[in-house]
Amino acid sequence: MPFSKNVDLVGYDDLDGHSGFKLAMQEVDGSFYLYVAALWEPGLNIIDVTDPEHPRYVRWVSGPPGTWTLQVQVAEGKMITNMEPIPQGWGTPSSSFQEGITIWDVADPENPKELGTWSPGATGTHRNHYEGGRYVHTATTLPGFAGHLYGVVDIEEPTHPELVGKWWFPGQATSLGEEYAPDIATRIDKGWPAQGMHTPSISIHGGPYIEGDRAYCAWMRGGFVLLDVSDPVNPQHISTLPVYPPLGSSIAVHTAIPLPGRQLAVINSEALNERCAEPVNMAGIVDLSDETDPVLISLFPTPEVPEGYPASSFREKGGRFGPHNQHQYQHQPCLAPVENHIYLTYFNAGLQIFDISDPYFPRIAGYYIADDPTTRRGPLPTDLVTQAEDVLVDRRGYAYVTDKNAGVSILRFQG
Repeated sequence: MPFSKNVDLVGYDDLDGHSGFKLAMQEVDGSFYLYVAALWEPGLNIIDVTDPEHPRYVRWVSGPPGTWTLQVQVAEGKMITNMEPIPQGWGTPSSSFQEGITIWDVADPENPKELGTWSPGATGTHRNHYEGGRYVHTATTLPGFAGHLYGVVDIEEPTHPELVGKWWFPGQATSLGEEYAPDIATRIDKGWPAQGMHTPSISIHGGPYIEGDRAYCAWMRGGFVLLDVSDPVNPQHISTLPVYPPLGSSIAVHTAIPLPGRQLAVINSEALNERCAEPVNMAGIVDLSDETDPVLISLFPTPEVPEGYPASSFREKGGRFGPHNQHQYQHQPCLAPVENHIYLTYFNAGLQIFDISDPYFPRIAGYYIADDPTTRRGPLPTDLVTQAEDVLVDRRGYAYVTDKNAGVSILRFQG
């Protein structure tokens, strides 16, 4: 049975047997449509969730063969999906794949029409940010660079999108002869981390979140990076806050979300290794009252197993345990703004909801831990246990949570 506190299960959709990963939504003529990118195969699901108790599965939209299309964004009648090669162990890798982004017309919410694609000429994009307008803010690869960097893509002419701006962490531009690991004194002087500087871990991971003329960026072991994007063609560095060491996996900062009007941001790592075989994962709050000197002021409490849970700890449970994705508002009228509650998926600890009304003392206000799946849709985790992946909250207060081996759970927080 599921375990919950202050959270009710309202509805569920099996996704017609497909996997579920990242989420996006739009509201059209009073109807709510959920777009669910798949994890183990190229493509996405469309669900009508106007009635959350009785979701209606609309259709499956196939993606390019051999291609990961696990990220999706929808705004102003356009949908952006990513393209990158499927990594070994995460599906069926192929020497043939597409990379970059695909731009779709979803004015008809049930029948996306492809408008154009953009290719960076490398291994594609991972997480991206699109809230409408002409710019897609990407976590992209580019020839001559190590890892992913911040790239601004102009889609005003969706049949001919183009890269117009970029920013990279010092050392990523290997083709320019940059020294990837400058001396420690130089790193500290610039506010960059003094340790952990190796290529796979210095890379923007979560989509750069745009609030006004600022980009809030998660640069993995590079840390939380704040950029001035008042000129999208020429982003400028403001500050960097590293957390590794000692905190975080290789993806020490996975997501960074601003809290408008509060001069705060919520950051979190991503738990990568099963049974906690990595540095301590974290979610916490950053004080940005001085943008040039961000300060980590608190850490979220670690979830504990509920009374009666069939394991003595989440580590013993198996699979990954730790933070992954936060609900992201991204200025979409169909979604709930982020205020005093942070919805955060926690892999085998399900959905965790944190009250941050006092940013110095976050507390757990509710949770929902689903039953373990009974059949596999993909090869991971090693132990077939629940793994909550992404969460999205609509303006009505319904939360949608995906699992890599199950469908979408529709929840309601009663806090």
